[in-house]
Amino acid sequence: MRNQGLGSWPARRVRSGPHRAALLGEHGAVSYADLYLRVTRLAHALRGLGLGRGDRIAYLGPNRPSFVESLFAAHTLGAVFVPLNTRLAVAEVDHQLRDCGASVLIYSAESAGVVANLTAPPLLVAVDGGVDGGVDGAHDYESVVRAAPDDPIDEPVGHDDAALILYTSGTTGSAKGVTLTHGNVIWNCLNTLVELDLTRDEVTLVSAPLFHVAALNMTLLPTLLKGGAAVLMPGWDVDACFDLIEQHRVTWMFGVPTMFADLARSSRWAAADLSSVRSLLAGGAPVPLPLIRTYQERGLEFLQGFGLTEAAPGALILSAEMSTAKAGSAGVPHFFSDVRLEHSATGDAVGEILIEGPTVMPGYWERPEATAAVLSEDGWLRTGDVGRMDEDGYFSIVDRIKDMYISGGENVYPAEVEAQLLEHPDVAECAVIGVPDGRWGEVGRAFVRTRPGAVPDRDGLIGFLAGRLARYKIPKTVQFVEDLPRTASGKIHKQALR
Repeated sequence: MRNQGLGSWPARRVRSGPHRAALLGEHGAVSYADLYLRVTRLAHALRGLGLGRGDRIAYLGPNRPSFVESLFAAHTLGAVFVPLNTRLAVAEVDHQLRDCGASVLIYSAESAGVVANLTAPPLLVAVDGGVDGGVDGAHDYESVVRAAPDDPIDEPVGHDDAALILYTSGTTGSAKGVTLTHGNVIWNCLNTLVELDLTRDEVTLVSAPLFHVAALNMTLLPTLLKGGAAVLMPGWDVDACFDLIEQHRVTWMFGVPTMFADLARSSRWAAADLSSVRSLLAGGAPVPLPLIRTYQERGLEFLQGFGLTEAAPGALILSAEMSTAKAGSAGVPHFFSDVRLEHSATGDAVGEILIEGPTVMPGYWERPEATAAVLSEDGWLRTGDVGRMDEDGYFSIVDRIKDMYISGGENVYPAEVEAQLLEHPDVAECAVIGVPDGRWGEVGRAFVRTRPGAVPDRDGLIGFLAGRLARYKIPKTVQFVEDLPRTASGKIHKQALR
């Protein structure tokens, strides 16, 4: 095949296991043969709409077969797939579509309200029924797939070609598109297969949203590469999770600690049949030791990982057998990755975590200055995280150089929130930090100095942010202050606020 990228995977899988289940869930079972047929037809349909090599194909919707079909169809054509976060506000989706220059947006009924309010939408394809999907003039996904031919497409695609643009918020307040090549994703999948020891009989529960790099590149794609079955959950639901594990005999799943804590708190926890589960992969934040012990009592152990979108994402992995002995550690480097600390001139024991290897992105989409700020000339990626390494080579995350915090597995950058707060006419100054939260890990707290004569109004400020930011980015608490602490250089001193 001339296509050496992700788009060739459905055809390659058909050669050895056409009747094996590729996708499972509320939609029923989709075999590898069915997946290949629908991907090929969708690729023809998109080509008929004018899409081709290098074009950006955006997708907005939950975990369903149409997401997987759209991804592989885009890569069949040599196009770039851009999965969008379904939790974003209209303005945020607008920005990302404009920034990547998307030629088409494939969307589900759940996102029709957002799509209907976009200022300048690209060509639209509605998964759930054209006009009934909420936007006049949208092509009907199922109709274009069924009407398209199914003859093979073998577009030349190499490992250095762009495969994905995944948006991550920046410290400057605007989202940047992380460009990942086919090679980046393939090497990350190989790392995952090595570290997790996946088998052809794997049944993977994809419970985190696929617009997140971990759900896409650490769970779905490695499973399909190996020839296993992926069980798609459209949204997080504790009871549905237990049901799917029991119904499909799930062998492994990825989740953020909040999700695993939800399962352990459920009234179904003690009696649930989890006998099929071989391994659990947690990311987004360290797993608390009490939660590790709760799972160990059920005969289940965690693998814990550290990574970031710019590294496709895996960088460090903590094996299940070391999850207690090295509790709190982020682990050791993935097999095909290298990680080191860049220490300060003072010789401190901690330093910034740097990553190098074939999973590291070539750069941010059309942001050469932002790229140069994080990628060294010899290919090392600056993570913005400070860590330390123990005598056994295990890394621990100490703090973040950037002010980012993680809420329920979602990265939140205070600068983005602060920029929106400053749009409010009563706000003179503000600062946002993450504070501990028993359920979400961290939530936002805004410190606000109002303009003279303004009456402090917490509910008014929270309401002002609704529709401007995704809900997880909106601070849970607001503290009104007379002044904000500052460093010697005049910058707001966030450590003092913490």
